[in-house]
Amino acid sequence: MTMPPFFDDPEGARPYFRELRNLSRMIADEPIANVEMNELSMGMSGDFEVAIEEGATLVRVGSAIFGARQAS
Repeated sequence: MTMPPFFDDPEGARPYFRELRNLSRMIADEPIANVEMNELSMGMSGDFEVAIEEGATLVRVGSAIFGARQAS
C-alpha cells in the first residue's frame, strides 16, 4: 500500500505508483515462503485513475463517495 505526497495534478503521483508496482513485482519474483503479492493498494479519490493505470488492484475512494471529512 502506498500514499504518495499530495499533488494538485494526479500525474505527480504516477512515479510513486510506478515504483511501488516495480517493487511489488520484484518481491513477487523472490522465493519468499508464505508471501504472495496478489494485491496492490494505491490511489485515493484524487488520483485513482492514475493508480489503476499503474497497476492498482485496490483503491480508496471514500471522499468521492462520502464527501470531504468534516473538522471535529
